Amino acid sequence: MTQSALQEVLAQEQHLQLLHFNNQTAWQLGCALKQAVEDLAAAVSIEVYAFEQVLFSYAMPGTSKDNLEWIRRKRQAVMRFGHSSYYLGLYNAAQQRDFEAQAHIDAREYCAHGGSFPLRLQGCGQIGAVTVSGLPQESDHNLVVAALTQILAEQQG
Repeated sequence: MTQSALQEVLAQEQHLQLLHFNNQTAWQLGCALKQAVEDLAAAVSIEVYAFEQVLFSYAMPGTSKDNLEWIRRKRQAVMRFGHSSYYLGLYNAAQQRDFEAQAHIDAREYCAHGGSFPLRLQGCGQIGAVTVSGLPQESDHNLVVAALTQILAEQQG
């Protein structure tokens, strides 16, 4: 992957910081993701995690327990490293190494496949992660970015 792709994902992470977040925001974000995936006629599992708890979870018909395991591992990586799982994968590929093969990474607990994105509040920092699993990793990532963009635009009025 190119340096420009890394910079683009970092810019997304910097820009997509919400003004406020609560259980209602989690519901709106989860529903926005569900609607976007239904519009694509695809199947994914969705999780919105904040304040150390799952606030929204939905497994569409056609998904499996494996999708929930991917969500958990992606989320764990975001919560530990503070970057989207897609960024972590791109960054490690640029370093010519496999994220999950590093000595300090337990591949049963963490993965760097796109689809999980940090939930951040402006002026506050990271409070959680929003994660999608079921499509190719770039598509999972782009779905989350689009939904966060929509929620942020609504908050900004």
